[in-house]
Amino acid sequence: MISVTIEQRFTLKTAIETYNLLKEVYDHECLSRARVFEWFKRFQDGREDVEDDSRPGRPSTSKTDDNIETIGNLIRSDRRLSIRAIGETVGIDKECVRQILHNNFNMKKVYAKMISKILTFEQQEARKNRCTDTLNAIENDSY
Repeated sequence: MISVTIEQRFTLKTAIETYNLLKEVYDHECLSRARVFEWFKRFQDGREDVEDDSRPGRPSTSKTDDNIETIGNLIRSDRRLSIRAIGETVGIDKECVRQILHNNFNMKKVYAKMISKILTFEQQEARKNRCTDTLNAIENDSY
């Protein structure tokens, strides 16, 4: 029993030995020396998991389903609304509005407005009809 304890104590490394081993294995992608020392101390104090501690602060609540639905309704009712106007109406930050418009509604920013990258069905039909009318006019030489 005593030899096992001595053997276990012998295999324990110091913080600098641990850092050197990590540096040898991971090279440039290794944690910083300070971070290795910090984690070494945590494990010495009895910590067993490697998950980060929870951080204080308010969790993000802007990207809720209700806000996404409200922004979608606003955009469908008036496509000319600016990001700032939508943010003030919904009561969230304009960067969150921009991310919702970009990620959820596939829209991109043009000047201060958001426009859809994809045409709606009605817009596609109108464009198709205009092109067909133009082609017919050219073929009939009435253009």
